[in-house]
Amino acid sequence: MISKKLKQILLWGGGISCCLVVILAVHIYMVTRPKAPGANTRIMARIDIRQDISQEDANKIAAWLYQQQGVDRVMISADNNIAVFTYFPVKANADDIVQHFKTAFHYPAQRYVPDEAELKNGCPAMAQSFSARISGFIKYIF
Repeated sequence: MISKKLKQILLWGGGISCCLVVILAVHIYMVTRPKAPGANTRIMARIDIRQDISQEDANKIAAWLYQQQGVDRVMISADNNIAVFTYFPVKANADDIVQHFKTAFHYPAQRYVPDEAELKNGCPAMAQSFSARISGFIKYIF
């Protein structure tokens, strides 16, 4: 009698565990799929300025970037000559913003776009997380 109950418990427990694993796999797959940008999607872009700029120049650049349509947030490092901004891709295009920046300020600048190797590495903060490993495994399977 005890072995029959134990067998039923193990079967039910195993069945429920398998169902939960399948649900988790489907959830991770659905969440990590690429999606078209929506109204609330923000993308980060970086402009490398190939000339030394002062803090005053950085303030002017920040004010100009904030005036561009679709730009949400701006951060500029005068020490590193880098401007980073977030924008709404539905409202603006980063390449257009960079081109307008070049004509407005006459700085030798270009947009930084990561290469294939950097894209494959992804976010360094997520590289060691357990959920990143699970999602990577599921992406590998599908």
